[in-house]
Amino acid sequence: MKFRVDRDVLADAVTWVARGLPARPPVPVLAGVLIEANEEGSLTLSAFDYEVSAKVTVPADVSESGEVLVLGRLLADISRNLPGKPIDVATDGSKVNVVCGSSRFSLREMPVSDYPTLPSAPEASGTVAGDVFTQAVAQVSIAADRGDTLPILTGVRMEIDGDKMTLLATDRYRLAMRELTWSPGTSDASHVALIPARQLSDTAKALGASGSIELELGGGGDGLIGFEAGQRRTTTRLLDGEYPKVASIFPTSVDTEAVIDTAALEEAVKRVALVAERNTPVLLKFTDGQVAIEAGTGDDAQASEAVEASLTGPEIQIAFNPQFLLDGLHAVGTPFSRLSFTQPSRPAVLTGQPEADGDSDQSYRYVLMPVRFAS
Repeated sequence: MKFRVDRDVLADAVTWVARGLPARPPVPVLAGVLIEANEEGSLTLSAFDYEVSAKVTVPADVSESGEVLVLGRLLADISRNLPGKPIDVATDGSKVNVVCGSSRFSLREMPVSDYPTLPSAPEASGTVAGDVFTQAVAQVSIAADRGDTLPILTGVRMEIDGDKMTLLATDRYRLAMRELTWSPGTSDASHVALIPARQLSDTAKALGASGSIELELGGGGDGLIGFEAGQRRTTTRLLDGEYPKVASIFPTSVDTEAVIDTAALEEAVKRVALVAERNTPVLLKFTDGQVAIEAGTGDDAQASEAVEASLTGPEIQIAFNPQFLLDGLHAVGTPFSRLSFTQPSRPAVLTGQPEADGDSDQSYRYVLMPVRFAS
């Protein structure tokens, strides 16, 4: 095998394919990236660890076709640090030589015969705007559980009903839900998939710059979901199990609503939370015209700050985990935020609001469970 490829093209392709490779794979070959040089003048790079697969095709000047398996992370590091000149790659016995200008590397070739076959692509199901999908995944995945006590909560539930897609995640202390539209292949499209949040987030970030992303939802019980944009394609194995029915968490009525400048509240909570010890909440006191944020009690360090707020309904005092509140404020993505309450002991709902006196954007809802604040 022998080919020449642009340095930036190879570095970008290897970095993308190798991004999900395990640091300590159970089988050594799973740390590799498979490179296939095609006579048509292209390279196909692939990676697969039995959970996530990635594949990309890039142009190259191929002198001799063939395939080779090399350590993915090492090749990514090398290609990113080479000078801005064409890269020549050629096999020599059990070695793979990488030459760029005066830089020369000799990499060990791994056994291609031991490498697993990449999963076949599920059927294309439709497309979604890349920027919209990336934002929606970021808004929802923050609420997925990061522990391993309940693996099913580490996923994002994707439900498709016609041209409506609903993403939902919860870690039992908060819940995030985003509704968006997409272009299904059929008008009666109906799918439910539970996707690992970390892989979904990585995929959305990697593909979101593209104009659109093609979703491939397996209908044959293969337990995979595929994403494709341009010459990049990735599959992820879905989580098994029944996601808890969390619709009851959303309050059915609202007693008090407050509209606040999102950035002002976010900055104030950040400052006040500096004195909050680990796992201790911040207290929000909503009165007519303002919300006071307080943290710290007794002989401990204390802090307080007030932010303008437009209040509708009775005054209320409620406490939240400061990081969970900050996550929601950062994700809401609008100049103003609307907080809706029933009681201090009941979940609160955060939604975005483009204008101070406008309607809230219900396409994204972030539910926060309150915590007890020591008096």
